[in-house]
Amino acid sequence: MVCTFLFLVAGLVSAGSEWTSFRGPNGSGRGEGDPPVVWSEWCNVRWKTPVAGRGWSSPVLAGDRIWLTSALDGGHVLKALCFDGVTGRQVHDITVFTPEKPDPVNSVNSRATPTPVVGEGHVYVSFGNMGLACIEMGSGRVVWRTRELRLDHKEGPGSSPILWHDRLILACDGTDIQYIAAVDAATGRILWRTPRSAPLAKLRFDIRKAYGTPAIVRVGERDQVISCGAKRFYGYDPRDGRELWYVEHPGFNVPQVPVTALGDVLLGTGWNRGSLLAVRLDPAARGNITASHVDWRLGRDAPRMPSPLVLGDRVFLVSDDGVLSWVNAANGKPLWRRKMLGKVFASPVSASGRLYVVDARGRSVVMRADDPPEVLAENHLAAGCMATPAIWGDSLIVRTTTHLYRLERR
Repeated sequence: MVCTFLFLVAGLVSAGSEWTSFRGPNGSGRGEGDPPVVWSEWCNVRWKTPVAGRGWSSPVLAGDRIWLTSALDGGHVLKALCFDGVTGRQVHDITVFTPEKPDPVNSVNSRATPTPVVGEGHVYVSFGNMGLACIEMGSGRVVWRTRELRLDHKEGPGSSPILWHDRLILACDGTDIQYIAAVDAATGRILWRTPRSAPLAKLRFDIRKAYGTPAIVRVGERDQVISCGAKRFYGYDPRDGRELWYVEHPGFNVPQVPVTALGDVLLGTGWNRGSLLAVRLDPAARGNITASHVDWRLGRDAPRMPSPLVLGDRVFLVSDDGVLSWVNAANGKPLWRRKMLGKVFASPVSASGRLYVVDARGRSVVMRADDPPEVLAENHLAAGCMATPAIWGDSLIVRTTTHLYRLERR
């Protein structure tokens, strides 16, 4: 096969499932289409565009536009950036906030880590404690800004907002205060704010925080917000923020998004030692369900950073140190494992029966989701990936620490 490198080449837009938030449809990581198996700096690159500043937010898609965020000037300038998906040309460069004293950040984090979420005609960008804003996609006009959702991240922001009907839902778990909140998508007004019920006040301040992105899960006849906090997982009513149930766990700094599998929701515990719990979804569940609703637990190779990926009755996991593993979704029994990558921060994604994983050095693995999985290709880009890729039809949209790529068979 002959590979050609095309920089800023016009063409038709591939159709596929919407990828409007972190990890695509409800955080699942599963897309439609047929992205490439093989790529490099000179092979199957439709376009490659530099991205200014530092930011680990993942790309999201709105029509033929790609949105992400970035922090410049040491965090004194926080931007929303928009690129044309066909050509790679930058369409909008929007300064959203200019904090006089940017929040401190861990050396492996950024001040623009939360992934935007796309709604009808608008994109919503979060910089954690430094602000949340709504942008009109066509014009790039900032419709509203708010800095009412305050907290001390200590290590920088990480939780991405999700959209449920007319409201944005955000987890806000800092060293000083821990809560989950809903904001009116039209105005930025806080609709409800629910404190975390875990008794964290007597714990050391740096183990009270979390960075997880909530998920909307249909449980019985109603939606629930499922959210990972320090020491507890929670289920909430998205209409009013009422806490429905919780499961106790030993971790903190939880960065993952919940995903569903065979009637369970899979929840990672974060630091210190990561584990994965399968909690049974039950519309009647109330209060502390730790003893009654945890169907299985996994310790070995459970990731602390990357979120799980569920395909049928199998769970695909990528540990922080690059061990790939395949687990039975019904009982958590390990089925296959192999060390293949270096440090991994991004979550795996899938399309066309294949699994895609990228690491912090720019290496990637593509696997066929067989049982056991089959390694199809090992690829490399010039810079590493902290952000989770997006699937856009037959393209893979990859953000490295320096550039944005559209990878597609040429």
